[in-house]
Amino acid sequence: MDTILTSLLAAVIAAAIVTTLANTGTTVYLHRALSHRALTVRPAVAWVFRLVIWLTTGIKPKEWVAVHRKHHAYTDEEGDPHSPVLLGWWTVQKMNVALYRKALSDPSLISKYARDLPDDKWDRWFFGHNKTGLGLGIVILMVVLGPWTGLLAAFIHANVYLAGNAAVNALGHHFGKRPYPNEATNLQWLAFFTMGEGLHNNHHAAPSSPRLSHQRGQIDFGWWVIRTLKATRLATLRFSDVRLTSKAQSASGATAN
Repeated sequence: MDTILTSLLAAVIAAAIVTTLANTGTTVYLHRALSHRALTVRPAVAWVFRLVIWLTTGIKPKEWVAVHRKHHAYTDEEGDPHSPVLLGWWTVQKMNVALYRKALSDPSLISKYARDLPDDKWDRWFFGHNKTGLGLGIVILMVVLGPWTGLLAAFIHANVYLAGNAAVNALGHHFGKRPYPNEATNLQWLAFFTMGEGLHNNHHAAPSSPRLSHQRGQIDFGWWVIRTLKATRLATLRFSDVRLTSKAQSASGATAN
């Protein structure tokens, strides 16, 4: 019994670490750096992020970026790949991966929304082979933790990571606070689990800003990582502070008046 509990605890701890790494790579690199160009990281840092994403998620960055940019182009309107306003939040929560794959079935998606991310030698050799990366990540867990504990850690990580990303798209456009006039919402509890992504209303109000926390008391762990990268001169920011869209600025001015 003690052995089983020890293995379970090891799997949970390992899954938490891997999921945190995956969420950090997703929010800092895929979302804020690549999709919105809110920051630029040094090539060596970008390579590390790409490696982490390859091993922990099996995501191809240009595919993730293309789907996300289309989401911003058609937010909660016809054409949005995963709108709970159109499909219902529970449908998006359950079928987020399927909706992602459906969006990628459009052969013009990459050329239209991610033409600035052409494959390089690292994509051709390693990072473009997403299933290989994910499989290698699982093998590493199995070698470090033992076969069954490693598989359990990979299973927990996969489910938590996918559920968290789906929640940003589903719950983050249905439940929560809307300080700015857009359909996205802020859920601080979700932000805790997704390195800041739960502050989704803030993001849609200022998509090109690297910081998702706009008010006192809001916590954005991804921003803490970005601040550290900036302080160590490993990243440069597009804007030094939050840059609201004109619509959000108008609403904020009207509220202030």
